[in-house]
Amino acid sequence: MQTEKILKPGNGYFALMMVVALFIVMILFYSSGQAGWGVIMTIVFIFISKGLVIVNPNFGAILILFGQYEGSIKESGLFWINPLYKRVSVSLRARNFESDKVKVNDKMGNPILISVILVWKVQDTFKSFFEVDNYEKFIMTQTDSAVRKLAASYPYDHFEDERAAVTLSTDFDEVNRSLEKEISERLVISGIEVVEARISHLAYAPEIAHSMLRRQQASAVVAARHKIVEGAVSMVESALHLLSTKQIIDLDEDKKAAMVSNLMVVLCGDRESQPVVNTGTLNQ
Repeated sequence: MQTEKILKPGNGYFALMMVVALFIVMILFYSSGQAGWGVIMTIVFIFISKGLVIVNPNFGAILILFGQYEGSIKESGLFWINPLYKRVSVSLRARNFESDKVKVNDKMGNPILISVILVWKVQDTFKSFFEVDNYEKFIMTQTDSAVRKLAASYPYDHFEDERAAVTLSTDFDEVNRSLEKEISERLVISGIEVVEARISHLAYAPEIAHSMLRRQQASAVVAARHKIVEGAVSMVESALHLLSTKQIIDLDEDKKAAMVSNLMVVLCGDRESQPVVNTGTLNQ
């Protein structure tokens, strides 16, 4: 497979001086009545001046001679090349591409909406212009394909797969590295360098978003209750231990059970407790 060939062009400033000198000589011939030599100088002047080319910073020029690729110029400045070369300008600057939000299924089959931002630039001018038909459209198509494959490789979160080492919503660095690698492998044929690839939008599809939100809220409530119960048990245990150690009151098993029940209700309840004054005994 043919790849990019860097061409070393001639000094454009020297050629520019020659063009100026030829122009002066051409005027002198015409003014002295030597039209024949004037025509010759005109042809040479046009030929030399047509070879001058200016390449701006972060731009390149692809040179083609009668359908044959001759090389590329990636330096910036004023140069002189074969006047018969066809020149195609190409931008070497980094460019952004933000994909549309696409609906895909994650590893567990849940529909999600996802989009990515891709930062890319042309690395191999030959591949970009001759290996693919339209490299910008090629980038869009391959990025969309890579996003779909990425989404199908990981679950959205740990709620669906608790044993998953990597999920789309939590392990951004790992997911972005996988995305960048996947896109780079697909774009290598087009001579495109992937500078950065990252997820810009990630959410459940609207038809299941509400259900998934309720599930997450329920899981959060269960986890919070679990922590509250752990703390309440620890506090009750500490209270009973202090009462026993300081011999403040002697509680039998039934009284301990009643006390534990009351404390757990107070500590674990989600509303303010209403105290009830017992003027009798604990057994009443």
